[in-house]
Amino acid sequence: MTRDVVVNDVVEDNRPLPFVTAFVALARCALRTAVLLLRGAVMLPRAHVDDVIGFADGSHGRVYRETVVRGAATDDPTLLVVAFRLRGVRGPLHAVFRAESLLNTPLFVGFPGFVSKLWLAHDEHGRYRGVYQWNGLRRADAYVRALWWVLALVSERSSIHYVAVTGVGRDQVLADPSILERVAGSSTSMWWRPAVR
Repeated sequence: MTRDVVVNDVVEDNRPLPFVTAFVALARCALRTAVLLLRGAVMLPRAHVDDVIGFADGSHGRVYRETVVRGAATDDPTLLVVAFRLRGVRGPLHAVFRAESLLNTPLFVGFPGFVSKLWLAHDEHGRYRGVYQWNGLRRADAYVRALWWVLALVSERSSIHYVAVTGVGRDQVLADPSILERVAGSSTSMWWRPAVR
């Protein structure tokens, strides 16, 4: 893997968008998602399903789904990792959530800049993660700041976190997590950073 990756910027845990702004963004996303679905552009490949991703804090998440928009632009690669812990979901309810979560697809696929998402099952701390490929740091940040309101409905609010890193693609980082060594010190936590194998 190449080592000449230029990490331009890192964004972590900005405040949520104002509620009305977020609601409008989510509504536009749902409309764009409908168009993408009608065009057959939304795919659920299985290549990464059941992969286990280790993180620098010692936790692990198993990929249970991948969502991809065929033909999405990737000229401004951005890695986005989002984490949350569901309120009141324990034991077999995790399986129910994973099955139901497919219905949440309209809440992200139509956002400008979305490329792909790996859905990770809860880790040893009950924390779910989404590991995304996004096109553009500002777009990734706007998405997750709108999504916060949806996550806040079902999650422990203090557990909602994200980190977006521009200049690197998701698959690049998963193949060689050491690419992120230069940005590791800029984050207060390593929950988001794939571990070097």
